Amino acid sequence: MLTFAVRRLVLAVPTLLFISFVIFMLLQLAPGDPMAQVPLTVPPEVKQKMREALGVGEPPLVQYWKWLVQVFWLEPKVFIDWLTNSSTLLGWLPDTQLYQGELRVISWQTRSPVMDIVIQRIPQTLWVVGMAYVVGILIALPIGIYSAYRQYSVFDQSGTFITMIGFSIPPFFTGPLLIVIFSVQLGWFPSIYDTTHVVNDWASFKYQLQQMILPVMVLALQTTAQISRYMRASMLDNLNQDYVRTARAKGLSEAVVVTVHVLRNSMIPVITVIALNVPSIFGGAIITENVFKVNGIGQLLITALFANDLPMVMTLTFIFAVLIVLFNLIADILYGLLDPRIRYD
Repeated sequence: MLTFAVRRLVLAVPTLLFISFVIFMLLQLAPGDPMAQVPLTVPPEVKQKMREALGVGEPPLVQYWKWLVQVFWLEPKVFIDWLTNSSTLLGWLPDTQLYQGELRVISWQTRSPVMDIVIQRIPQTLWVVGMAYVVGILIALPIGIYSAYRQYSVFDQSGTFITMIGFSIPPFFTGPLLIVIFSVQLGWFPSIYDTTHVVNDWASFKYQLQQMILPVMVLALQTTAQISRYMRASMLDNLNQDYVRTARAKGLSEAVVVTVHVLRNSMIPVITVIALNVPSIFGGAIITENVFKVNGIGQLLITALFANDLPMVMTLTFIFAVLIVLFNLIADILYGLLDPRIRYD
């Protein structure tokens, strides 16, 4: 298993390089000028110096090489310096001081390092998206298992109806609908997510939960709908297998047959959906964060697109590509843990 994981990680490097090259070249075709937001009173020679400082005007391959150096060489050095200087976990180590002030990837919109902005926004996205995904999985798995075990029952038919609604309604409709019902009409939850809110007592913690409910509900709805259907289909396929009849003939209880034997084999295709849906849930957060004003990377991507901030768009799309490759690897590793028939070494 370890050999397989190392081999896949090594193969992931050229894959990510190819993806980054394609993304970079496609963005080079997009119209945009980093000086578009600069006031007209700035002299042309000053604008030209600013373009040179941002790396604009050079051949695309040169710009791509500089981007690779900045992302894969300079940014890790900045991160290591932060770990040894400011982090709680490794702050006791001597300062490394690897970064010597070299030019990093600069946002055209804010004129500040892109990764600094991304790191500031990631906690908000992970807090909302991560909670929504966990909630969606915890709801979807029991629904799918019980729906398969009680096939064609009232519970199964009701679950099928609700999941079809979850599949059909997109987040840009569900979000405003929930805001109208629960914020405007009932006044139960706030419609805008306050990213500056600090939790320091029970009242602030309660407000944090209240403002998270609506965006989490929107994101968890589609997760629950998709995973529960895969869980139901996989359980139905395994419930009719010979080994299930054998387990029942041995006198094993129904709970043991379903939860130990059937569930473990049924989780193999579901693991694929859960792992590969992680990047897509971040994609869904792009719409949800804008609806509820969550100051995360989804809203950052939309803002960068409207502002023609190509370095920011490039970095964020590359992060999504890394997530896809990483969770593909995680899914493959989990296959071997769930199914003893699968061996990679």
